Amino acid sequence: MTKLLKSLWGRFLFQDRGILPANRLLVLFSIISILLLASSFFSLSWTLVISINLFVFSISLLDLLLSPGKRQIQLNRIFPEEMERGVTYPITIEMTNSSKYPMQFRLVDEVPQIFDRPFPYHGSVPRNSTVTAAYETAARVRGKYEITKLYFRYKSSLGLWEKQITYGLPQSVKVIPDLTETKRYLENAQAFLLYEGLKIRKQQSGLGDFAKIRSYVVGDDPRKINWRQSAKLRELMTNENEPEHGKYITLLIDCGRMMGAELTKGNRLEKSLEAAITVAAAALQKGDHVSVLAFSKEVKVFVPPGKGMSHLQTIVQAIYDLQVDAAESNYAAVLHYLETMQKKRSLLLLFSDVATFLHEETALAYLKRLRRRHLFLIIGIEDMTLLKTVQKEPVRIQDAMVKSMAQQQILLKKSQKAKWEKQGLLMVEALEEKLAVTAVSHYIDIMNRNLL
Repeated sequence: MTKLLKSLWGRFLFQDRGILPANRLLVLFSIISILLLASSFFSLSWTLVISINLFVFSISLLDLLLSPGKRQIQLNRIFPEEMERGVTYPITIEMTNSSKYPMQFRLVDEVPQIFDRPFPYHGSVPRNSTVTAAYETAARVRGKYEITKLYFRYKSSLGLWEKQITYGLPQSVKVIPDLTETKRYLENAQAFLLYEGLKIRKQQSGLGDFAKIRSYVVGDDPRKINWRQSAKLRELMTNENEPEHGKYITLLIDCGRMMGAELTKGNRLEKSLEAAITVAAAALQKGDHVSVLAFSKEVKVFVPPGKGMSHLQTIVQAIYDLQVDAAESNYAAVLHYLETMQKKRSLLLLFSDVATFLHEETALAYLKRLRRRHLFLIIGIEDMTLLKTVQKEPVRIQDAMVKSMAQQQILLKKSQKAKWEKQGLLMVEALEEKLAVTAVSHYIDIMNRNLL
């Protein structure tokens, strides 16, 4: 295909720049052609046929004079620098028409295929005015994307010809994990946990650091009454303790092959990232130090310990583009790396597939050594296919065999979990929609019980 043909083909595909006949012009010429063809049976002269076509074509060219010039139109796109995965955002486009002619337009923005594409977008701009158009889009896959071009077509009120302009508006956008669960926790931690049927458990009596003296209320432990302060104020006052701050939390995120298993919304890695960020927000809000280590067959990302809510942004920027690798996770190598990097006692919170982890005999030796200094907890997502198979009523012999094999897998998992838990290694599985709240509740429970 020659360069000229490629250019013409690009114009018809809403690309490049140039002038194109509109549908109204094509319909007009089609009607005239049919009338002239019908009139040919009455010995219509060729001179008259050519004259009529030239006259209609000349009139259509006036349409180009009644439309704005390309230099009289200016466009500016306002695109967010960050978007959460699956969340809809409005994209604003400012259009300025500095000519004395109104116009009708269609536009196509060059957003990647993983974004929702509600195009072409239609609208109109009066003469000597600025109009703001907005369309909504949502990204389905995390990562960093470049958006460079915006294709714009416009025509006058007659609408016989269309002018096409390609604007170069380079911009980059980061698609980060969905932070809905994190925002819900930060707004109201207790409501976030109660929504899933859980509540923040009270800490054991006498544990934690002294926080403040407050008025005694029904239900408080009488042993905590501050009698000296009560005598001064002539009302019952009680001491209130809170968990010790400044603990170290290490979040381990598995990016191996099994984390790519599809769920109702996203995959296991997506849910693990959202839950890990929520736990990080909870820990940083309470004054703890949080570090993150993402791995598959080798370490992919390591964020050193930090504290303060500003550190949450550092974590998000470091892990927002993590993807599932087509390789098995090397737990032994990662735990060895962690043993050299994390010297202080911390809570090791591993987001992984429990069934896969249970078969890693080589990791047990490293975990036994880590258990002497750290507290280990692995959190995974329930295998709903396995659970549905067990609950299904068998009708045929084949169904009964499949159900018995599923039951055998569950029993094997329970026995393996008991074996690991005897070594002091806790394992928890949760439903995909409750992964974040389960992880946060276990973190709060460990902190309140002063296990770290």
